[in-house]
Amino acid sequence: MNGHRIIVSLVLCLFGLCLVFAMGAPRGRTAKKGKKDSRVYLIHSDELKYDQWGQVRGAQIVKGSVHFSNDGAHLWCDSAYFFQEQNSVEAFGHVRFKQGDTLSLTCDYGQYDGQAQMMRARHNVVLKHRQQTLYTDSLDYDRIYENAYFFEGGKLVDGDDVLVSDWGEYNTQTREAAFFYNVRMRSKNDVVDTDTLFYDTRESVAHVTGPSKITSGDNVINTSDAWLNSKTDRSQLFGRSTIVNKEKSITGDSLYHDSKTGQNDGYGNVIYTDTLNKNALYGDRVSYNEQTGYGFATQRALLKDYSQQDTLYVHADTLKLFTYNIDTDSVYRVVHGYPHVKAYRPDVQAVCDSMVFCSLDSCLTLYRDPVAWSGERQILGEQMKIYMNDSTVRQAQVIEQALSVEKVDDDNHYNQVSSRLMDAFFVDGAVRRVVATGNVKTIFYPQDSKDSSLTGLNYLETDTLRMFMTPQRQLERIWTSRASGTMYPITQIPPQKYRLEEFAWFEELRPTGPDDVFLWRGKGGDNKLKAVRRQEAPLQHIGSGGAGEDRP
Repeated sequence: MNGHRIIVSLVLCLFGLCLVFAMGAPRGRTAKKGKKDSRVYLIHSDELKYDQWGQVRGAQIVKGSVHFSNDGAHLWCDSAYFFQEQNSVEAFGHVRFKQGDTLSLTCDYGQYDGQAQMMRARHNVVLKHRQQTLYTDSLDYDRIYENAYFFEGGKLVDGDDVLVSDWGEYNTQTREAAFFYNVRMRSKNDVVDTDTLFYDTRESVAHVTGPSKITSGDNVINTSDAWLNSKTDRSQLFGRSTIVNKEKSITGDSLYHDSKTGQNDGYGNVIYTDTLNKNALYGDRVSYNEQTGYGFATQRALLKDYSQQDTLYVHADTLKLFTYNIDTDSVYRVVHGYPHVKAYRPDVQAVCDSMVFCSLDSCLTLYRDPVAWSGERQILGEQMKIYMNDSTVRQAQVIEQALSVEKVDDDNHYNQVSSRLMDAFFVDGAVRRVVATGNVKTIFYPQDSKDSSLTGLNYLETDTLRMFMTPQRQLERIWTSRASGTMYPITQIPPQKYRLEEFAWFEELRPTGPDDVFLWRGKGGDNKLKAVRRQEAPLQHIGSGGAGEDRP
């Protein structure tokens, strides 16, 4: 019996020695050139056991400072099951995996498949690659494709950028990561919430797809397709995105945002809105700077000002917006528009070549051949200023070649006033007083007080004229300085007296609604105002031959 035991012990010792030599490092072995050795080798362990019929069949049980290697990668742990035939390892306790000088991984439990070159790490997993660190609870690292997959929630730290999600992947070759479901990215200045995010660690550039919210300082960005650079603080937004900054917002098919400079550039049906100052700027190309308050719009540019009771619509080929005293209680805006300006509000309409609107005094100044309408009255001149109050037009001032024409009836009878300077004062949208000065000429049709029928034509020439109107826009009284004129009965008006020499009526140019401001209908060449040359100062000619000699 004792002899039998001795023989069995000798057999087991010989078998164990064979296993140790078989599992030892392949020192002195050289693989064939061009072929990779995919076998897993046990480098060291304090203890080794093998029980073919034990609880873990086919496994060699190794304990104490365990060290494996496979094709340039190394695995350390406290204990492990080594399945030599399957070329795999199941590691326990303080598991550490390292590949080259740039990648290391730690976890509590791991499985390594040498044939597939797949490392499966579980519990308190930390993957470090260059300057990036990935924290998760479950991670699979594919050495062949150099992809790390996590699926029980993960966090990637890249300098100031921190990204978390339910699951995702990271490629150690391209250094690009993808995050899915409940994704949140925190950088130095931004917080991104989305369901899909792709991140390039080399450039610190994130690409979000699907409904996403980005918080950047005072800005809140809603987008479905955006590129964010945390190094430069620049964003490229596509897919009809919106940037909201307190009371201001900009929406467009494509937006470019710089958090450092506050610059925003939009393309494709762009809408800039300022709810505090109650105005909006539209265009297919719009630019606005949050810090300076400067902006411009072109390509179907439109300004909407709804700070008054009725909304004012102003269109021009180009609109520029200037902000003064920005971020103070005394902030105000100035808008420049040129050329082909058209403005519409229910109580006032205008066309001109260029204009300036100032919110400080609610003044709209029209330049180069302007024409404006209010009710049945048309005014025109070389330059025009229209002042507005909270509900309607307050005053209109026409400078040089001023002409006011009011349609009296459908039989083409018009009240007319021409002068060098004209001021019209409005009450509740109706002209109540007109003051004309300088070479004043007028034609008025007095009306019968009973049936409002026309009784005649009153032609008047004077230097200063004041007219007072009723709320129904009827002439109430006239005050003039020295005047000369003629009164014609309605049946005895000479044909040449129906119109002033300066008379012009441009009803066909009048904007009919908000959409009509985009349709330009310019005056004909014969109907434009005459260019008036300013008086020039006399030239002094100093002769070359003497003090009093003129040059020829």
